[in-house]
Amino acid sequence: MKLILLFAIPVFLGNLFQICYSLVDTKIVGRILGETALAAVGSVSVLYTLLTGFFNGLSLGFSVLTARYYGSGEERKLKENVAGAILLGFLTAGVLIAGIAMFIRPILTLLNVPPQQIDMALSYITLLVWGMFITLAYNLCANTLRAIGDSITPLIFLVIAAVTNVALDYLFILVFHMGVRGAAVATLVSQMLSVVLCLFRIRQGFPILHLAKEHFALSKDQVVSLYKSGLSMGLMSSLVNFGSLVLQSGINQLGTNIIVAHTAARKVFEIWGLPVSVLGSSMATYCGQNYGAGRYDRIRQGMKSVLILGAVWDIIVFVLAHTVSSYLIRFITSSENEEIIYWGTLYLRVDMSFLLVCLFIVILRNCMQGFGDYRTPILSSFIELVGKLVFTFVFVRLFGYWGIIWTEPVIWFLMVIPLIVMTLKNPVIRMRQPKAQDRISGRGSHEQEI
Repeated sequence: MKLILLFAIPVFLGNLFQICYSLVDTKIVGRILGETALAAVGSVSVLYTLLTGFFNGLSLGFSVLTARYYGSGEERKLKENVAGAILLGFLTAGVLIAGIAMFIRPILTLLNVPPQQIDMALSYITLLVWGMFITLAYNLCANTLRAIGDSITPLIFLVIAAVTNVALDYLFILVFHMGVRGAAVATLVSQMLSVVLCLFRIRQGFPILHLAKEHFALSKDQVVSLYKSGLSMGLMSSLVNFGSLVLQSGINQLGTNIIVAHTAARKVFEIWGLPVSVLGSSMATYCGQNYGAGRYDRIRQGMKSVLILGAVWDIIVFVLAHTVSSYLIRFITSSENEEIIYWGTLYLRVDMSFLLVCLFIVILRNCMQGFGDYRTPILSSFIELVGKLVFTFVFVRLFGYWGIIWTEPVIWFLMVIPLIVMTLKNPVIRMRQPKAQDRISGRGSHEQEI
């Protein structure tokens, strides 16, 4: 538990500062540019979340293999894996970003972005879509460093970037009068700063990550292995976020007040759910390293530890949701609109009451990725996608925002079932050794890194 906490706390703080990028944008846009501009940003923020989630999942999946090679002590394969992650990551990004950029306006139409907000939303999200190359670059650097046990370096540079982001928000919006485009530019410039700092740190302090030309000569097996792990985690995140994208199209039909309330509530949700997601991503690295080192007993011990830690946090969140939600909604939106405050508060109180179920989902599916089960997490995420489609086109039309509020609690209970069943059946959990060809063999000298 101590090792996992020492690794997870810097990851948590780093992700917290990443959320601060978005939260600061929301706060400043709402305060300076008004509720219409905030609604424009909120109506497309889920598309941004979809893309960042996919690229973070893709790079995290690549880094799980890096962690396995680190655990087994195979340095050359580690370097080849990192080189392959860079090549395949940017190739995938180029195809995906170009495709979305070509159809960005029709996508906003499908999202039911209100006509009076579509121009602002378009100017904001177009910049962020093209800036996904920067987002991918940071995630590749950060997740690779974490794969070899360093979660401090990404944290330090994200703190610097977050402070820079705040300053640039005010500069571009207040001084240069760039509107919502200023918030997007501030985010991208800040992220680029964190990428440059990470690359400099790798160059100076991590010889194990120094690559040569020969490391970029990928074999077919390497490409298949990388995509199998990377796309599995990327698709897992994408299915979840695509469901949220569909759900957002339903929310966008409920009026500006609901859009603003939901945007603010989701910001709070992201912060309160952050420790859970961080424990999950930490367990992907933890399980990857120990799976490569053959330490299945440590995998089981680690899973028990994080479930206990997560349960304690869920109790704290339950109390917070029923005491301070309204104050947080009011602060984020800079609004005294009672309808906004009421619906944002209600969303948090209901959904946060079921966060324990979400904890099991996040921990189990990340652990599965770490020890090689790629199918079950995708199945669970597919259940979430189907559930959100049903709620959007049936229950939201019948019950309005109440349908949105109950979407995730109901779906969480359906998602967790296959995860629990398949976890209990997995050889790692049932005290049996997986087949030799199903894992990286050997017990490396790095098995105690995390």
